[in-house]
Amino acid sequence: MRIGILFGGRSGEHEVSLRSARSVLKAIDRDKYSVILIGITKTGRWIGGDNPLAALEDGDVTIKQCPDTVLLVDPSRNSLLQVSRKISDEKICVDDVGNIDVVFPVLHGTFGEDGAVQGLLELADIPYVGSGVVGSSVGMDKGVFKSVMSTAGLPILPFITINRSEYWRDPAIVVSKVLKQLTLPVFIKPANLGSSVGITKANDIVELKSGLVEACKWDRRIVVEEGVDAREIEVSVLGNDDPEVSVAGEVVPQRDFYDYDAKYVCDDSELLIPAPISPDQLVRVQEMAIVAYKAVDCSGMARVDFLLDKSSGKLWINELNTIPGFTEISMYPKLWQASGVEYPELIDTLIELALERKEQRDNTQRSFEVLN
Repeated sequence: MRIGILFGGRSGEHEVSLRSARSVLKAIDRDKYSVILIGITKTGRWIGGDNPLAALEDGDVTIKQCPDTVLLVDPSRNSLLQVSRKISDEKICVDDVGNIDVVFPVLHGTFGEDGAVQGLLELADIPYVGSGVVGSSVGMDKGVFKSVMSTAGLPILPFITINRSEYWRDPAIVVSKVLKQLTLPVFIKPANLGSSVGITKANDIVELKSGLVEACKWDRRIVVEEGVDAREIEVSVLGNDDPEVSVAGEVVPQRDFYDYDAKYVCDDSELLIPAPISPDQLVRVQEMAIVAYKAVDCSGMARVDFLLDKSSGKLWINELNTIPGFTEISMYPKLWQASGVEYPELIDTLIELALERKEQRDNTQRSFEVLN
């Protein structure tokens, strides 16, 4: 079976994606699968060649080193095309690299986790790992996700959503709006980004203003959420219509919160697996994770994050990540390992779920004939 691993991308999480792809490549069973690497540069160019992953890691993505690669959006072929240019006669040569049986997107953030690539793969009619367009886009947008969670009856922290244009037009009005509706401290987040990129915590007005400026760099929609003194509890979900949930884990950051440096640069945060919570709390977390997963029509996988109040024990759902970090030290695979599913088996299951979901899509009638 030919598996296309898709990584990189036009996102602030580009480097994280490369790390995840490296881990998947290391763990995937080469006796079962033939692997095709498909890289996406920071400018959005799809590249192939002998080793596009190493090329992106090294920054050497010249056309000679990494020829342009195109996914043919033709449901009858599932072909990956490689484009090369012959400078001598200015001809463009197109080579058919071959069909892909399943695409494994290891893309984090915008243009990868938000439904964009999923829509492309739907048009091409290629099975792919992870959620579809709806689950991906809703899970990605923190503001929309929180609104859906509230409708589903799950507890969320008070928040407001602000458009970047609104802030640029009159920063003072936006700051006043935040202070009127929320209690400091607050967390300021780009609505459509992960790995804590662009997220800041504001304890006062000065930090609030600088945090809004920072978040506006990364997205046109900003979420400002009331902060609480809470523990960070996470579970991994695996499955399509009948998903299963892993044991819970707890992130214990050594800094103010679990930011990008804490996740990927420094090694000073502690991951407690299983999380030291009561059996009742574990059941509650797992039940809420399933409700959230189904509410946004997820499939394949997701990591669901919760906040557990240190004093009252109250639980809030925080985020859902449809393409969570996949490095060897990432919480998603580690939680499944603690639940008895090793990394290679996890990859096998995700590929099987992708094929199962494709079969379900194929059972949908696509044409309607009007009888005279």
